[in-house]
Amino acid sequence: MTVLTIARLARAAGLGVETVRYYQRRGLMPVPRAGKTAYREYDQSHLRILQFIRSAQTAGFTLKEIKELLSLDRTRDRDRVRELASGRLADLARQAQELETSRRALQRLLQVCRKTNRGPCPIIESFTPPPDA
Repeated sequence: MTVLTIARLARAAGLGVETVRYYQRRGLMPVPRAGKTAYREYDQSHLRILQFIRSAQTAGFTLKEIKELLSLDRTRDRDRVRELASGRLADLARQAQELETSRRALQRLLQVCRKTNRGPCPIIESFTPPPDA
């Protein structure tokens, strides 16, 4: 079993040491006891937790949800895991729709902008709030 210091653990996970400590303070990851060297000793199980956290964040889960997912793994409550995943999937679908709507609007503005160089730029105008009346 490979023993890692917090610095090596953080580097292996692509994180900073303070991020690892933050996850520990939030209860996402256990704080190991000091080993023979008087330093806390981390192992591959800690690295897997950090990799899970990063992957779950990439999928859009909040740290609160990630903490719940980690605790659910120990209980095998798959109904709740499915509920969280389904909710996240619905959120992603909504965000994808919003992004597509924004993409189309920007595409239309770009077409208008390409047609003329006279007057105010339609792209800048669309993002500028109207003056107070």
